[in-house]
Amino acid sequence: MEIRYAATPADSQKYDTQRLREQYLIENLFALDELVLVYSHVDRYITGSAVPTKSSIKLEASKHDMGSEYFLERREVGIINIGGPGLIQVDGQAYTMNTKDCLYIGLGNQEVIMSSQDASAPAKFYINSTPAHHAYPTTKVDIAGAEPVHLGSPASSNERTIYKFIHTDGVKSCQLVMGMTLLKPNNMWNTMPCHTHNRRSEVYLYFDMPEDAVVFHFMGEPQETRHLVVRNEQAAISPSWSIHTGVGTNNYTFIWGMAGENQTFTDMDAVGMKELR
Repeated sequence: MEIRYAATPADSQKYDTQRLREQYLIENLFALDELVLVYSHVDRYITGSAVPTKSSIKLEASKHDMGSEYFLERREVGIINIGGPGLIQVDGQAYTMNTKDCLYIGLGNQEVIMSSQDASAPAKFYINSTPAHHAYPTTKVDIAGAEPVHLGSPASSNERTIYKFIHTDGVKSCQLVMGMTLLKPNNMWNTMPCHTHNRRSEVYLYFDMPEDAVVFHFMGEPQETRHLVVRNEQAAISPSWSIHTGVGTNNYTFIWGMAGENQTFTDMDAVGMKELR
């Protein structure tokens, strides 16, 4: 598991492009037949992926990295499949995972095993995990059964559909909040006008993008903005002091996950367009 330490806003102002990418961009997700995990000291958030083809993949990490006997001994996890049909077994209970389905797995479950139904079109499991203090039940949310929220407009190039999976009025969790936003064709902007939320950090996974497409993900303090060039199936870590907004060369989909002091979806500090620099 790769370990990344937290950085201050003042430090980040001095980073060149490469250092900025090393700190905040997760480039090498979705490697075939590997469990990829990145542990960020920003809210002790773990971001990861699993693409099983030859055999199943178990969600696990070393005791040295996590200080626990098994992955969910003191954690919870949300897993969204962005690939072909797959299967997740949680302590022997099997859950079928179609594209864009979400599974929440609570504290105390000892064995999580992920597999694909077809090795030629494998599942791509995207993983977000945060510390937990209470055992909430394992719950699956089908994308077909999720309630969509339609926001934005063509005039501002941000017409989109939001699906909230793990949140206070949906699947219960200790602190993990997770959902997905689909931009409609000819719309490229997300989370604009932008905001920060000093009580929570966030991670964005961008996907459903052509290989030659990019998203310019903007971050940093509102008066000291920076950007990351993000490609298909890469994720951006957004600490609490940073804005998080982006614009792509075409429409795309992104998964957002949050952790921190609360789970209130509307808890944000709006940044006016005149404040951005």
